[in-house]
Amino acid sequence: MKKLKTFSLPFLLGATLVACSENSSIDEVDEGGKGEIEAASEYENGHLLADPAWVDENQDDLVIIDVRREGYEQGHIPGAVHLTPEDIQEEKDGVSGIIQGEEEFEQVIRSAGVDDDSSVVVYDGDNSLWASRLFYGFELYGHEDVRVLNGGYAAWLADDKDISTDAPSIEEGTFTAQLNEELQASQEDVETFIQDESCLILDTRSEEEFEGETARADRGGHIPGASHLEWSEAVEDDGIATFKSAEELEEQFGTAGVDRDQTIVPYCQTNVRGAHTYFSLRLLGFENIIPYEGSWAEWGNDPDVDIQER
Repeated sequence: MKKLKTFSLPFLLGATLVACSENSSIDEVDEGGKGEIEAASEYENGHLLADPAWVDENQDDLVIIDVRREGYEQGHIPGAVHLTPEDIQEEKDGVSGIIQGEEEFEQVIRSAGVDDDSSVVVYDGDNSLWASRLFYGFELYGHEDVRVLNGGYAAWLADDKDISTDAPSIEEGTFTAQLNEELQASQEDVETFIQDESCLILDTRSEEEFEGETARADRGGHIPGASHLEWSEAVEDDGIATFKSAEELEEQFGTAGVDRDQTIVPYCQTNVRGAHTYFSLRLLGFENIIPYEGSWAEWGNDPDVDIQER
């Protein structure tokens, strides 16, 4: 194992308009680093996915983070550090489940032994929901050398890889968080986005939530004009939940009206499922993706903004 060391973040309205009108992009993840991933080359950004064989071969040069809520003590990838979803989220302005602020996130990631030059692999049980949430956090705060283990711990077990019940000794890391404001939309930004044809609001919740039949806020429904594609459509549902092929993902997003020339604004309840869709789009090579962190927990509880049902 490589040495393991013992919400509202809105950007300015002007920058928001630039992001939609000029399609500003985030930096590409460095494809170099420690070892080459023989990756899912079918994806434009296949290097963002790691498979069990690659992780097993390169684990001495990696910081591996297990982000499952339960099961770490019963078994995990050897050398993996444990963080729970609660470790990387907080309550902000009455909304729970918001990604931590810059200083708090930095401290948590340092506690996992991450340096600025660390190659990081994140995983959860199998569907990559929480792994994608942490992946988004890393990119939000400027760490580009991070990958998601495709299929998570279930894929690791299916490949009959070694497991451990020992927690590693951790030396605190030197990771420095640097907020990328272009990767997080505020409510005010979204109010602007819905008036701009170069932006697409993408609801990643269930169909029942989207149509207002299930309300997890004071009001049910969705942001006016939003398209809908449930986050879980990106992974296989007949066994280990690995990501679907690039062709399948492209078709699904296309059917939902997602266009590479637009700025895509995923949201859900508090950008957990939205972060999964963020990763799916990044995997396909989309560059202009700005998740709405407050999501329906904020929008649906604000009586002063419009909603749409069905």
